Amino acid sequence: MFRWLTTAKASAVTSTVTMLELLVHPYREEDQDGVDAFYGLLSTFPNLNWVGTSLDIADQAARLRAEHNLKTPDAIQAATALLSQATGLISNDPAFLRLKQLEVLILDNVLNVEK
Repeated sequence: MFRWLTTAKASAVTSTVTMLELLVHPYREEDQDGVDAFYGLLSTFPNLNWVGTSLDIADQAARLRAEHNLKTPDAIQAATALLSQATGLISNDPAFLRLKQLEVLILDNVLNVEK
């Protein structure tokens, strides 16, 4: 996925909620180097556009949360994807499979990881 993002025709979007979720573990472990590594790599990754939560995204997220019983962060991620006109969503959370508006790729399914 990350290799593909470095190609000329690639384009991806993610919510700033992604950064929030990725930084929790290193902050919890008081690992400032880990925080810096995640932030440094992902905030400047080619062809990856970061989208903050706007009122339009909040409204769409509320609808998705109500209709599909998503958790708030997941609803924000999905709303960001939809309003950014993404055609798919990559995650490891099967809750996103409830969304018919996006093609959803569950990483564990692709990698055949058993839980």
